[in-house]
Amino acid sequence: MKQKIAFALIMGSITTAIISFALILINVDFSEKFLGIWLKSWGIAYLVVIPAILIISPIIQKLVDKIFADK
Repeated sequence: MKQKIAFALIMGSITTAIISFALILINVDFSEKFLGIWLKSWGIAYLVVIPAILIISPIIQKLVDKIFADK
């Protein structure tokens, strides 16, 4: 379980950082407000994605296992 939590924390921080950076850059461009908007958006995204990863990943893993099960 510790590994799954560590995975969710690391994966969540990296993916939310990249995605929020790209979307804020597209919508706001590099203005004086960019850093504040990005950090706020990143924080909100991070709080949403960690529980989502922990809840959804076992379901997705079971689905992938079924798809690739030896028949």
